[in-house]
Amino acid sequence: MPTHFTDDEISKEQIYQFYYQIAQNVAKIRKQKGLSQLDLSLAIGYKSVSLVAGAEAGYKNIHFNLEHLYKIARVLEIDIKELF
Repeated sequence: MPTHFTDDEISKEQIYQFYYQIAQNVAKIRKQKGLSQLDLSLAIGYKSVSLVAGAEAGYKNIHFNLEHLYKIARVLEIDIKELF
């Protein structure tokens, strides 16, 4: 039987921290690979840095979705699990 969570058990702050940690992992690996935010943005099909910069900064609840993470992992030539 699946576990059900209430809002009391998983807070908005915990969800924010989850997304933020993923974004920080993207930033760290992106920098290690020598890519700018613009380089990564263009490589995943965006014409500006708004998504990458916003997610990395934790700005206004902007975060990467699974498609973004899949594309980012491919561009960075890593296994997607490294982003988690």
